[in-house]
Amino acid sequence: MATAAGLSLSLALPHPASAQGGGKTPDKETLDIGDEPGRVSTEEVVITDGPYARQAVFFRSNEPPGTLVVHTSERFIYLVQPNNRALRYGIGVGREGFQWSGLVKISRKSEWPDWRPPPEMIARQPYLPRFMAGGPGNPMGARALYLGSTVFRVHGTNQPETIGQSISSGCFRLANGDIIDLYDRVPVGTKVVIRHGASL
Repeated sequence: MATAAGLSLSLALPHPASAQGGGKTPDKETLDIGDEPGRVSTEEVVITDGPYARQAVFFRSNEPPGTLVVHTSERFIYLVQPNNRALRYGIGVGREGFQWSGLVKISRKSEWPDWRPPPEMIARQPYLPRFMAGGPGNPMGARALYLGSTVFRVHGTNQPETIGQSISSGCFRLANGDIIDLYDRVPVGTKVVIRHGASL
């Protein structure tokens, strides 16, 4: 069966809802209402076909090699390489009202991170666990890159079919095999540029 579908420096980061001109954003780390705690997606899941498959691409940028550039509207995250190249990964992004832009650095990295749904999410979904240890059934996936002092992360997912969609509460999700690959390539302190909307 082909598996299709499945970032302390903070410079004036806007409220995620401001990019869309409205909507209330939770104060703490959240996942989308449609996430499925307990659903198991193996570490090996990678996107192998289509536009969201990991691949080396031409990428003109003024950012130095090693920088991560997130293009929310394109649903891609780029790891800048020398000579106008980048390694491109397909991502899932924030749904409307939860998309944002800014400049941060990776402040922490975690393998199989734990998940603690915040009170706002519990209020919407009272059946959710109050704590879920990291593992294959955790919606945070196999790895997480924490973005500065924000509540947002670049992380894996146990729903790889959501890659390419606007589904999260502001985080950027990759298929587990892809976040493992990216995690191994970027150290703490890596500069992350998040761009929302088309760039010229």
